[in-house]
Amino acid sequence: MTARTATRFPTPWIWSLPLAAMVWVALYIHLPAFADLGVALLGLSRDTHLGEAVHFFLYDTPKVLLLLVGIVFVMGVIQTFFAPERTRALLAGRRLGVGNMLAASLGIVTPFCSCSAVPLFIGFLSAGVPLGVTFSFLIAAPMINEVALALLLGLFGWYIAAIYLGLGLLVAIVSGLVIGKLGMEPYLEDWVRAIHLGQASAPNGAGYIWRERFQAGLRHVREILGKVWPYVLLGIGLGALIHGYVPGDFMASFMGREVWWAVPAAVVLGVPMYTNAAGIIPVVEALIGKGAALGTTLAFMMSVIALSAPEIMILRKVLRWPLIATFIGVVAAGIMLVGYVFNWVL
Repeated sequence: MTARTATRFPTPWIWSLPLAAMVWVALYIHLPAFADLGVALLGLSRDTHLGEAVHFFLYDTPKVLLLLVGIVFVMGVIQTFFAPERTRALLAGRRLGVGNMLAASLGIVTPFCSCSAVPLFIGFLSAGVPLGVTFSFLIAAPMINEVALALLLGLFGWYIAAIYLGLGLLVAIVSGLVIGKLGMEPYLEDWVRAIHLGQASAPNGAGYIWRERFQAGLRHVREILGKVWPYVLLGIGLGALIHGYVPGDFMASFMGREVWWAVPAAVVLGVPMYTNAAGIIPVVEALIGKGAALGTTLAFMMSVIALSAPEIMILRKVLRWPLIATFIGVVAAGIMLVGYVFNWVL
């Protein structure tokens, strides 16, 4: 341990962190009362469509934002231990199997999204990371991020969040294994294959002191909230309209558990769309409240997050179409399996 990492826990944070946590908990447990008060102040009744929709919005918006602040801060601190160079060094030279599990796990705690696909892809290959291991990381990083887990935890509880985490990891690991076993390196673009396999950089990120890690956590909160808050408001607003105005059990007629074709249809519908967890998960909550099956709606959500059309177009710069088609097919099959499992178990 270096002299910087051995620095004592910074005194101001000893008081500010517990105080912030107490304020957070106090606000969170009083959210239903705040929403009831807001509806009453607006002169509305929850017996009306408008009143129910407004209550949904007033309750879910602060809840989602509070969860994002708390969980994104913690993930921001954790991510100081996993800088890009350190991630590449950890994955370099790993064999299929262990490497896929490690890559999928690192995808949860690293701050990369689908927009980072090309630079990450190049960086990982140049560091000697096998193709299948690289895909396990690229699938897990956008699909199982802190925003998705925070929203699932707040809207569906820890049980659903844990199942999603486990099955998301399984999809990423198995998809990477399949792509690795198929030996599809010839379908990389020529300029990518010509990249000299160099030695990964030495791990860094160990030079942080705790004060800097906490400051990084605060920066992460500002960056993430600054990006996703419009999607949060849009998603919750759309969810509120569905919650307030769509008749009960309406969605069950074509997204229910008994509709066998609903899961593949949801995946096909979700792939061309481009949004993120902050925008789509509140809609998922409202759809489930109106009778849609959990597995079908989660399959739709996973396909939107993990297989967006813009990401595919970005990957086309480094991959040829046979490899892209294999990537889409393997991940879509995994997501459909997750959808059917959710519908069958829950």
